[in-house]
Amino acid sequence: MVKSPKVKVIVLRTAGTNCDVETADAFTMCGASADLVHINELARSEKSLNDYQIFAIPGGFTYGDDIASGKILANEVRYRLGGELKKFIDRGKLIIGICNGFQVLVKSGILPGASDKGLAATLTFNDSGKFEARWVYLGSSLACPERSRGKPRVSRCVWTKGIKKIIYLPVAHGEGKFITKDKSILRSLRRNNQIVFQYVDEKGRLAEVYPDNPNGSVDSIAGICDLTGRVLGMMPHPERHVFGTHHPRWTREGLKRFGDGLSIFQNGVNYVKTRL
Repeated sequence: MVKSPKVKVIVLRTAGTNCDVETADAFTMCGASADLVHINELARSEKSLNDYQIFAIPGGFTYGDDIASGKILANEVRYRLGGELKKFIDRGKLIIGICNGFQVLVKSGILPGASDKGLAATLTFNDSGKFEARWVYLGSSLACPERSRGKPRVSRCVWTKGIKKIIYLPVAHGEGKFITKDKSILRSLRRNNQIVFQYVDEKGRLAEVYPDNPNGSVDSIAGICDLTGRVLGMMPHPERHVFGTHHPRWTREGLKRFGDGLSIFQNGVNYVKTRL
């Protein structure tokens, strides 16, 4: 019996990434093969995106977050990898950016999507004026259908398939406030079901104030996807809650085998297995 090849994931590295190993491990737990690859290896064609089905940009403080969080790496991704990444997306492959990776996807223009009018959104300084390291509740349109104003909604994002409950993940950022260039872009994100995650309280009610909304993001946005649903960016860290023991209250609330973040990685791997 011939075994089917493993899903191959490329986890981007550069100066200042610090969640790359954890991200790779999360994909490995889901049955994928994950490689840590420096951006220079891609730029010099020593490694090829064509050999992979999932591209992950992990969290960290790339290049010391000089200029703005993720901005330098965003420029590198845009100008050194832009052509290859476009082909990667056009071939139906998947991308995920977590925390600093989300900032990179937004500031490179990959998210929310291509625009001839400059960047459509950004992630800027938290309203609290300080670095926020705390656990937050997240709801999706599947988990909180009441936020769709009574209209049935189907999640566009392939990474969140079947996530019908409130999930609990940590954030760790100083510039996580998501804002759009104007109100029309926000309306477009809503209309196209590109808002994947929003900050909520423990009962699933939209978190409009601190600390449930840890940064002041417009519409409590914690994660968005592109129009294909295959490119996801999110500020909270799913790779930091893949085991039950990662939960800060597991000794009081009971130990679960897996953490809430694992299903996101599993969805990505499953999609590739069935579609690519």
